[in-house]
Amino acid sequence: MAQRLLLRRFLASVISRKPSQGQWAPLTSRALQTPQHSPSNLTVTPSQARSINTTRACTTTFNIQDGPDFQDRVVNSETPVVVDFHAQWCGPCKILGPRLEKAVAKQHGKVVMAKVDIDDHTDLAIEYEVSAVPTVLAIKNGDVVDKFVGIKDEDQLEAFLKKLIG
Repeated sequence: MAQRLLLRRFLASVISRKPSQGQWAPLTSRALQTPQHSPSNLTVTPSQARSINTTRACTTTFNIQDGPDFQDRVVNSETPVVVDFHAQWCGPCKILGPRLEKAVAKQHGKVVMAKVDIDDHTDLAIEYEVSAVPTVLAIKNGDVVDKFVGIKDEDQLEAFLKKLIG
């Protein structure tokens, strides 16, 4: 029970703290301090807390918020964009999503990935003729240049991305 409480306190402090722009952010929490026992059996907490370093958030993958966001970040993007139309209830989407994110991350910024939940953005799914999920579009200079439906393995995903990058 005490461990759960400590974990909750730690997570609350991590979530509430905003990391510094573009660098590793050391995080400290009172929950991480190790109590020490004095000879008279009183618990004493040291003044120096342990620190944890966090990595920067992945910038190659992002969730689409609405139509104007899609227009701005996908259609008007100078970088080629892979658009993953998915749904929370879709089993194959849960398999493809991480594979696709990993393949996009390997491209080191040459391509980015937009995730579109079809239940939240039905209008975008209809506009891009998505009839099944997962559907993945390759968009370059605002135009759909390639598309696939269903699950692909890592080699097929890398070939798909290489074709998009050129």
